[in-house]
Amino acid sequence: MFESLTQRLSQSMQKLRGKGRLTEDNIKDTLREVRIALLEADVALPVVQSFISDVKERAQGQEVLNSLKPGEALVKIVHDELVSVMGEENEVLDLKASPPVVVLVAGLQGSGKTTTTAKLAKLLKEKSKKKVMVVSCDVYRPAAIDQLETLARQVDVSFFPSSANDNPIDIAQRAMDAARKQFVDVLIVDTAGRLHVDAQMMAEIRQLHDTVKPHETLFVVDSMTGQDAATAAQAFNEALELTGVILTKTDGDARGGAALSVRQVTGKPIKFVGTGEKIDELQPFHPERMASRILGMGDVLSLVEDVQRHVDQDKAEKLAKKIKHGKGFDLADFHSQLEQMQNMGGVGNLVDKLPGMGDLPEHVKNRVNDKQTAHMIAIINSMTKQERRFPDVIRGSRKKRIAMGSGTQVQDINRMLKQFGQMQKMMKKFGKGGMKGMMRKMAGLKNQMPPGGFR
Repeated sequence: MFESLTQRLSQSMQKLRGKGRLTEDNIKDTLREVRIALLEADVALPVVQSFISDVKERAQGQEVLNSLKPGEALVKIVHDELVSVMGEENEVLDLKASPPVVVLVAGLQGSGKTTTTAKLAKLLKEKSKKKVMVVSCDVYRPAAIDQLETLARQVDVSFFPSSANDNPIDIAQRAMDAARKQFVDVLIVDTAGRLHVDAQMMAEIRQLHDTVKPHETLFVVDSMTGQDAATAAQAFNEALELTGVILTKTDGDARGGAALSVRQVTGKPIKFVGTGEKIDELQPFHPERMASRILGMGDVLSLVEDVQRHVDQDKAEKLAKKIKHGKGFDLADFHSQLEQMQNMGGVGNLVDKLPGMGDLPEHVKNRVNDKQTAHMIAIINSMTKQERRFPDVIRGSRKKRIAMGSGTQVQDINRMLKQFGQMQKMMKKFGKGGMKGMMRKMAGLKNQMPPGGFR
């Protein structure tokens, strides 16, 4: 998300960082580039105009002109305004009400509403320790009911049954009664979507809203629709009085116009973002972290949270002890590291969250390829236990067998073994207490790729 915008803004801001003083002309030139970058990112025009006006007013004030580093002061202003546009801080779900607390999920067809309902249920169950029930009131798309039932089973939350022959209002009322009897904390109601906003849809969802009286009404919107996402959210907000927005498919949105438009157009906060298709890829939306990523400053806090959520701490501890005691780092360990990297969203996701990565040349970024990680995992899967423990035995005939089993070429095996060798050396230094040296190398990541590079 924001790849093209990050590149354009990083370049614009970089020109200013080294300047000893700012003039009206170079501020004007920079803001012209920022304006073009925002418009190309499909940010709504009124939002762009307001943003540029606010930045310009502050940029010509004393806080920049009297600053020792005026270029950096202007970068901070752009950062702060991005945060302001997106909502200042993360706004959590308000679940402070008598249970069952009803959360109504609305949105257009194809926005990922049903999947998001299940993702939200999983998040509330695991992070907030809530007893959750989900129900589908989408009687126009029977597959939606079956889909939600399957997903509810997958995330281990209660599912209230419904059918295409039922009335949505009756379904919701019966679900509320069942939630009370079963002492459910949160009832999430998935509603019907349409291909576009129409009068019939709005009348029905308004009636449903009046019936269940939700404590939270969330609008799910596909971020790839750009500023149209803000327009649709505004239409729903006028009918329902939304309490928040969930942006989906942000992993496929290179522009980011929706994230920068929704809050300003609707006045409602973005509460969550869907970052992928997996059932655990729904995250709270943090405007400040997102603003830092847009300006190429990274997002270390989210990276730490990813590590805590996805890295197996027991495995990590065992590996650390193993290396410390000089038992070596083998291909089985390398395989485990690659899998955990994939669970955190892949190399591209990690690079996106590391500070300074916005300054990497585009041709270097293009070498960061998660397909390479998948290929390396497939290669190791095609090896015997002995080959994983003793990689030195992998010679000509074994390489051919492994290549055939993994659907790769012998040169791919050679490349993987070379990268493994470099990782092995790094781990050996770690085992000898060379952590400080390793940290210094990591600090220089903005100027080089990981060992061996990724093709």
